[in-house]
Amino acid sequence: MNYKQNEKILQVTEKTLVVGVDIAKHTQYCRAFNYRGLELGKVYSFSNDRSGFDGFKEWSEHLMKQNDLDKLIIGMEPTAHYWWNLAEYCRDNVMKIVLVNPFHVHRSKEMDDNSPTKNDRKDPKTIAKLVIEGRYVETYMPTGVYAELRSVVRMYDHVIGCKSVVENKILQWLDNYFPEFTQVFGNWECKSGMMTLREFPLPSMIVDLGETKVLEIWKKEIKRGVGKKRAQELVEVASRSVGSKEALKMGVKELHYLINEYDVYVMQLDEIKTEMESLLKQVPGAKEALKIKGMGLVTVAGILAEIGDISRFQDARQIQKYAGLNLVETSSGNHKGETTISKRGRKRLRMMLFRVMLPIVANNAEFKQLHNYYTSRKENPLKKKQSLILLCCKLIRILYAMLTKGVEYDGDRLMKDIRRPQEQAA
Repeated sequence: MNYKQNEKILQVTEKTLVVGVDIAKHTQYCRAFNYRGLELGKVYSFSNDRSGFDGFKEWSEHLMKQNDLDKLIIGMEPTAHYWWNLAEYCRDNVMKIVLVNPFHVHRSKEMDDNSPTKNDRKDPKTIAKLVIEGRYVETYMPTGVYAELRSVVRMYDHVIGCKSVVENKILQWLDNYFPEFTQVFGNWECKSGMMTLREFPLPSMIVDLGETKVLEIWKKEIKRGVGKKRAQELVEVASRSVGSKEALKMGVKELHYLINEYDVYVMQLDEIKTEMESLLKQVPGAKEALKIKGMGLVTVAGILAEIGDISRFQDARQIQKYAGLNLVETSSGNHKGETTISKRGRKRLRMMLFRVMLPIVANNAEFKQLHNYYTSRKENPLKKKQSLILLCCKLIRILYAMLTKGVEYDGDRLMKDIRRPQEQAA
């Protein structure tokens, strides 16, 4: 993963068989080449199952033996999730796997025949040629606790998305049948608001019950936070509600289904967070990372799931590049372009780092002070977004030190960026 271009090219020697595989859901096509780009054998296809993978392994070994080769590199595109099973099979059978950028395949497929044609027999050749030229990346497949972390974070994102959809549907229901509801309950998810939606959601039901009965029902489960004044307010807004009077029977049933679905997602999120907490206990340094003010359980789990085993990085700058936060510029002659971040690598990692930086800057005194310094210093002041990106990179360096050296978070050391210019001026 940390190879430079020349080192990647040197991986393909005279004794190397390079195989390009075009990944698909049911049938994969592959072609084999030597280090000079000469094709060995014919196009081979195999199914996406155990027998197909075994056949692919035998085919590769036969070509290596036939051409007196002792090294194998398999290149493929990361096509959706279909490549994962083959990649795991190759890893378990000690077959080297590398990934090529689909954008590179798309751009370079016309080099051989000057035709934009795309098919399952042409793409494997393009993929193999890119590997021979060293235009690939070493793939990382998380194992053990890091694989579990990535899976549980993916589950969390799915459930939180489903819960958000249900919440929006409940709000839509309120807009249709009881738009004044939020005047009484600023947050409909509060205990009294949820109890109202479960027991008597329609304005007509509330009016029929009256404030005394409404308060009596509330008091069965809620001892504090609700009183006669709120009950009176609820009955009053219900009596002048402009909510729909049609399809009330099915409307109540619809809300009942939505609330049940909402409860399921809330329960699942609690279970997922418990699993996250259990997994993070197995990651060295995760406990210290949770002590950073502004970072929560879900955030730490998400970042560590994307980074994986941090020991595979030799420097924090490699993680910065892995997240697409490294600086790049476009210059030509006398023109010097604007410096920006590359936005390559793990998009989810970059997104998580930026999202967590907002609450960190708001709640963490050291980061807040640094943000104010970067945006207001006399020399080269940064825009707010630029400062947040810079702080994301600083957070990466902090996490790298905490996870690799086992040190605890030290907010005082962060202030060196502010103190150093003052000391130099003195």
